Amino acid sequence: MVTRRGRDSGAAAVEFALILPIVLLVIFGIIDFGRMLNAQITLTEAAREAARATALIDAAAGQARFDRVAESTVGDLTPTIIACPATPDADDDAVVDVTYTFTFVTPLSILIGGDGTTDLAGHGVMPCIH
Repeated sequence: MVTRRGRDSGAAAVEFALILPIVLLVIFGIIDFGRMLNAQITLTEAAREAARATALIDAAAGQARFDRVAESTVGDLTPTIIACPATPDADDDAVVDVTYTFTFVTPLSILIGGDGTTDLAGHGVMPCIH
């Protein structure tokens, strides 16, 4: 019996070379998208928690609460805090805004024409109740 092994010897290597870039793009996308989504959720949660503490107590408490929530994931950031007035009206709100420059760890953004970073923003609003 004669086998045809000689003619198919490089087929697996060619198929691997064709599929590898696609697989790497998917893996890089999953890694960076997951990290970016985690950072965005943390920013939004930190801004909301800071707005709540600002509405209930004061701007210093809002800053402290923001630092506790955000520092583990995104690091040291300075939010913009608009505190409640001393005698708030029914339509006054405590507002916290923060921006963060997210840096990709994979070369995915460079491949699609970016510089390796993107800006994320968190926004929190709570009504003044004191």
